[in-house]
Amino acid sequence: MESVFALVDIIYVSRVGISAVATVGLTESLVTLVYAVAIGLSMGATAMVARRAGEKDDEGAERVAVQAIILGVLVAIIVGVLGFFYAKELLGLMGAEADVIESGFRYTQILLASNVSILLLFLINAIFRGAGEASIAMWLLVFSNGLNIILDPILIFGWGPIPQFGVTGAAMATVTGRSLAVLAQLFILFFGWSRIKISIKLFVLNLGVMFRLVKVSLGGIGQFIIGTSSWVVLMRIMSEFGTDVIAGYTIAIRVMLFTLMPAWGMSNAAATLVGQNLGAKQPLRASKSVWITAKYNAYFMLTVSIVYLLWAPLIVSWFNADSDVVYYGGLSLRVMAAGYVFYAYGMVLTQAFNGAGDTSTPTVINFICFWLFQLPIAYFTAIVWGWGPKGVLIAITSAEVLIAIISMWWFQKGKWKTVEV
Repeated sequence: MESVFALVDIIYVSRVGISAVATVGLTESLVTLVYAVAIGLSMGATAMVARRAGEKDDEGAERVAVQAIILGVLVAIIVGVLGFFYAKELLGLMGAEADVIESGFRYTQILLASNVSILLLFLINAIFRGAGEASIAMWLLVFSNGLNIILDPILIFGWGPIPQFGVTGAAMATVTGRSLAVLAQLFILFFGWSRIKISIKLFVLNLGVMFRLVKVSLGGIGQFIIGTSSWVVLMRIMSEFGTDVIAGYTIAIRVMLFTLMPAWGMSNAAATLVGQNLGAKQPLRASKSVWITAKYNAYFMLTVSIVYLLWAPLIVSWFNADSDVVYYGGLSLRVMAAGYVFYAYGMVLTQAFNGAGDTSTPTVINFICFWLFQLPIAYFTAIVWGWGPKGVLIAITSAEVLIAIISMWWFQKGKWKTVEV
């Protein structure tokens, strides 16, 4: 459901023009830094809520939930102010051409200024997942996506008295859908049927819980900032090869997200199972659940990779028929899909560490694989050795394979079983 946001936006935005697609791609690279904070905090929230749930301490889980919400709002205010006032400058730093900046900076401005909807949507859904109620998170995203699907064509192309907003309309639709979903989340937490129930009286700073949450989350934030900032650098390298390349690469990433997010959902299940089993003093069952999840994730990802390897150009052409965009988008899909089975294991094992509260281990793995391995290879193959976009894509796939191998070795060492959260 989360990946549908990206897919729906690119379906409609691709009809506006290649510059609009490039705007979405460059902005998404910037917004991934917000995702890094959101997902990092979510890891801490999931780990602590799952552990308290395993211990049958619902009141403790509720205290964690409230502190996570307070922390998310504080972070969102800072990011929102910076994003609103420096949208043009941020696009310029990403290598956007002048026409892309002028036509698309409002899209960037709206998404970054309203990032509180992204942060809280991730955070509160993480609370539901930690409590073992992933279905609530899913249905909230169904509701949110339904609104986005309805509003996207209306706000992008105009309808009746509603004017045509172009690519800016995509941002307006996404923010509206996310924001109303957040309101629904809060309603459920205060008045609904969730195992976690909060009240206004809990909304005071609890420094003890906040400190533990930040401590667990810092590793998660660190690992995703390392990962997503490397994606920002990769997009910057890709921008050296023109708007068509950026557009094709952006479409490929959005299509990949559609299949990576279900795999991410299985990885989140592994995190919850690890946290709850460790809380219940069942480390062997926690380990077994991880390997079972990884196996089925690999089956799923292998099936998807075959589809991409066979029909990548056709899939990209559904979004944009420009020959250069189809070529580079198809190339991106095929090269990155070649490592999908390794992605499956890497994603599950990384989330297993996070579910145990051992967020520092994936941070180290990400730093080694992304900054010390992926980025140097991408730069030298694409720019110095003249391989162009293909060099960047090979670096991406190679890094994900390395993450899987290191994660398997580290997980087998078993130190994650003794982490306290």
